[in-house]
Amino acid sequence: MLHIEKLTKAFGPNTAVDAVNIQVEESRMIGVIGRSGAGKSTLLRMINRLTDATSGVIHFEGREITALRGPDKRAWQSECAMIFQQFNLVPRMDVVSNVLHGTLNRRSTLATMFNIYPSADIHRAIAILDRLGIADHAPKRAEALSGGQQQRVAIARALMQDPKIVLADEPIASLDPMNAQLVMQDLRRIHEEDGRTVIANLHTLDTARRYCDRVIGMREGRVVFDGTPEQLTTGVARDIYGADASFSEDSTSTSIETLDRGLTRAVREAEAAV
Repeated sequence: MLHIEKLTKAFGPNTAVDAVNIQVEESRMIGVIGRSGAGKSTLLRMINRLTDATSGVIHFEGREITALRGPDKRAWQSECAMIFQQFNLVPRMDVVSNVLHGTLNRRSTLATMFNIYPSADIHRAIAILDRLGIADHAPKRAEALSGGQQQRVAIARALMQDPKIVLADEPIASLDPMNAQLVMQDLRRIHEEDGRTVIANLHTLDTARRYCDRVIGMREGRVVFDGTPEQLTTGVARDIYGADASFSEDSTSTSIETLDRGLTRAVREAEAAV
């Protein structure tokens, strides 16, 4: 279904994604893990075509996605919905209108300018919000909602596109544990009930193990692990994150450096006290 072959993205002398090969033959929920700067976000942005690849190809159902231009590229971006860490909603716009923005790629410029939507789309947007448990918030401004609620609005907007693939770039990184769990449950249900492939960049190992069928580990732009949650042992995680034996299961891709600095500081303070 989705074939990624030798996909590479270079920014000047720096290679963010380095000859990545990934094959997805059937609908899966896939978690991508790795420390900050491993290339996870760049990989998703290339799949969605928000960023062009330097080299390599992406095929989906027989089409070469990396070769699409103009209307064909925009049509692909409707089929391959993107969910961002910072939600990317219009804060002062009501929730249902934010969800309806998922139809922009298939609407005329005039209808977009005057914010005109078919009643069928409005009813569908409300039905999606109801499915996600936030239909009561449809008339509210997006900025009035909590972070977890806003992320579910962003998921609803993605579903309005009726995508075949949902890409989620650190969808729970800015959420508290309760809302993070709700969002991950929603993504899992979308995969199971709709049969959509979901690929999510995640920053905690327990989340990847709990919700994903498959886990891909990236380090310095390369795929260094591709297996089941059960195969993601602590030793494998150390290799992915480039950590030593002090690596903790609670560590995230953005906190390992913080932990190392904290440990070094504590050692120095203890030595100074002696």
